[in-house]
Amino acid sequence: MFWRQTGKEYKQNKGTANKRAIKKIILSGEIPGLLAYDGDEPVAWCSVGPRERYSRLMRSRTLKPIDDQPVWSIVCLYVKKSRRDQGVGTQMLGAASEYAASQGVAIIEGYPNEPKNKWADAFLYTGTASAFRKAGFKKVAQPSPTRLIMRKQLNK
Repeated sequence: MFWRQTGKEYKQNKGTANKRAIKKIILSGEIPGLLAYDGDEPVAWCSVGPRERYSRLMRSRTLKPIDDQPVWSIVCLYVKKSRRDQGVGTQMLGAASEYAASQGVAIIEGYPNEPKNKWADAFLYTGTASAFRKAGFKKVAQPSPTRLIMRKQLNK
């Protein structure tokens, strides 16, 4: 819910209220993202959808649109700690791309970090540039020293 709310809303709704809010989205029929399972165990999550559904992203000065093309955005990529560095994140980005393509989307983009040094995992919630590269995304902008905007063309 971080990307779908203002900072104030997110803080006010922290915990149970945000859980109820995402459940309401799911019950409405909207698919807010994808889950990856290993058997019955969830191992990864990727939030993906039309850019305009993410109000915080729409207001971001750093991650402002680079052009007027309609895009879907990947705003969150989480992989369970025990499954990191095994290609699961790259697989999730591939699955998000396939899902977006199945919805008729032409361009999907993400906002990964490319840290110069080792960062704590908690700060890599938008994914890493290396995972996006492995999934076929290309850098289209670098709005800050460590933040990239990466895109993948779909439905050619």
